[in-house]
Amino acid sequence: MKPSAFIFDAYGTLFDVHSVVQRAGAGIAGELPALSHVWRRKQLECTWLRALMERYEDFRYVTEAALRAAVRELSIEATGQQLDLLMQAYFSPAAFEDVRPALEALNGSPLAILSNGTPEMLESAVRHNGLESYFSATISVDQVKTYKPSPRVYALGPRTLNLPAEEILFVSSNLWDAAGAKAFGFRVCWCNRSGADLEDLGFAPDIVVRGLDEIEETLKLPR
Repeated sequence: MKPSAFIFDAYGTLFDVHSVVQRAGAGIAGELPALSHVWRRKQLECTWLRALMERYEDFRYVTEAALRAAVRELSIEATGQQLDLLMQAYFSPAAFEDVRPALEALNGSPLAILSNGTPEMLESAVRHNGLESYFSATISVDQVKTYKPSPRVYALGPRTLNLPAEEILFVSSNLWDAAGAKAFGFRVCWCNRSGADLEDLGFAPDIVVRGLDEIEETLKLPR
């Protein structure tokens, strides 16, 4: 049965987090790919720890703290101005090439974003990529003051769309996020762009695609 609605994760799924350093890291001495990957790892670790400790700080704060931690870990010398430029760029990450074709194919169904990002960060990223017309809702964890994979976050989706979780397909390229959404009760699509192995996290996705633009055709296949 075709889902009644689709909810997308933002960072890593719709928006390429590594495009931030590629675009705004010029002039920083050091391995920029390493900086980007450590920044992302620190960012996620911080969200998980804060959720467990119930000590919420919004995603902008967490992202900046993670950037400074990544710079220290890699012993990269960066000025305050260079770090500020990277943070500004995080408000306008590039969308992956498969995003617009996927949204076009699914147009006609309710589409939403559910993300760790602050409302301002998400609005800016969507607007920067010209995707405003596709989404009926952009949902931030700010509403419940915790982070994925807390069930309190995933519950925002059915509440906002006024649909049962089992009628919604949750789409994420982050396997831990896909597992959290499946545990909550969503139908789940894992976008495995890198061809990574499926880890056993206790909950497997319902469908796996290599790009978001495969979702619509994959849903037509008999299962």
